Amino acid sequence: MSEQIDSQIDDDPAATTGTRGDGTDHLNRTAREHLWLHFSRMGAYNDRHEIPIIERGEGAYVWDSRGKRYLDGLSGLFVVQAGHGRKELAEAARKQAEKLAYFPLWSYAHPASIELADRLADYTPDSLNRVFFTTGGSEAVESAWKLARQYFKAIGEPTRYKVISREIAYHGTTMGALSITGIPSARQPFEPLVPGARKAMNTNRYRCVDCHHLDACTLRCATSIEQVIEMEGPETVAAVYVEPVQNSGGCFPPPEGYLERVREICDRYGILMVSDEVICAFGRLGEMFACNRYGYVPDIITCAKGMTSGYSPIGAMIAKDELMEPFLSETASFAHGITFGGHPVSSAVALANLDIFEREGLLEHVRKNEGAFRSTLERLSDLPIVGEVRGAGYFYGIELVRDKATRETFSDEEAEFLLRDFLSPALFDAGLICRADDRGDPVIQLSPPLICDQQQFDEIESILRSVLEEAWAKV
Repeated sequence: MSEQIDSQIDDDPAATTGTRGDGTDHLNRTAREHLWLHFSRMGAYNDRHEIPIIERGEGAYVWDSRGKRYLDGLSGLFVVQAGHGRKELAEAARKQAEKLAYFPLWSYAHPASIELADRLADYTPDSLNRVFFTTGGSEAVESAWKLARQYFKAIGEPTRYKVISREIAYHGTTMGALSITGIPSARQPFEPLVPGARKAMNTNRYRCVDCHHLDACTLRCATSIEQVIEMEGPETVAAVYVEPVQNSGGCFPPPEGYLERVREICDRYGILMVSDEVICAFGRLGEMFACNRYGYVPDIITCAKGMTSGYSPIGAMIAKDELMEPFLSETASFAHGITFGGHPVSSAVALANLDIFEREGLLEHVRKNEGAFRSTLERLSDLPIVGEVRGAGYFYGIELVRDKATRETFSDEEAEFLLRDFLSPALFDAGLICRADDRGDPVIQLSPPLICDQQQFDEIESILRSVLEEAWAKV
């Protein structure tokens, strides 16, 4: 079928450019008939509401099939760190594919995976030296739970199988990762899920009944984790999952002392601490790994997205040396594997991407400019609909409220209209790709490519201001 589409498009000169004629219309019809979009209301697309078709990208911008330009304020999906259109990364993929396109890591290795594992170990703290490759973040999160379970069985603690994560947190879509995810609406269609996943408080200080009015966090959110451990029985808990900055709900940064306290709790009860950095790693917060920014050492890091800037899929679970020890006898093995984990082409692209990071100083660029990004977004605080601007690095959420003084949020019906019926299409029409999110209270999320500077910050603020002013008038 794809060959038929290609041939029909090739027959139409306008379709190859996507700027006129029936090429885009044909693609839309074909997409509606055959392409199942992820997390999308497929019934919303029809002859009046077409599927946006993004055709090419350059730097911080992408163009659709009709030639319209958009600022990619979400880096695709928190992914395109080095920007679109990097020929160097495409060339790295080509060279590796010509040399060795594929070979598994099942009892074999290949040079690109070895070099990449070594490179990642150089960036991680302490003894996090063991790299298990996956093809994405959900698989990395799931791999960490499987490792925790088998590890504790191997060292004589077979009752440890449970995991604790935070309410509203998103950790992936595979059944294990979905069980760790704390978003009820994401979980309910697939229940019953994997048993043993428990939830604790998130770090939403803006909404916390204990400390939103205080000068500092009481760390009740960390104590909540300990309470769940005690309630479940410490001898049954294998791991605690935390994102350095929680994505879902709108970029919750950790309160001061929170992550250190979680580390102390895990140590006290002999539980593994998993730092889920699928979004936060690879420069999003100005460090290669976010745990370095916040000064804690987890037992496992899960990562993906920005490792290749999205030019090829890859993810990883990175574990401390001691977690490998039970698997080093001649007959032992971690009973887990993924066909395309550590794919040669993806590994080569990741290495080239890390070269760009180092050569162009992308980490330093984020650290230098994150204050300007924050202050530019905080200009929006004069709008009555903006309750809070929060985040870190190049990763921010803007919470929308009905009443700024009381922090009253919108009803479900109002949020549905505000986010889905108005803001999402209006921001896109205005030339900004971002996320209007209702997994929690209504927020707009921004996560631009790490190459962005004040020019893009101002463009983001200008578009948001115009659209949010119109939104407030409507609600």
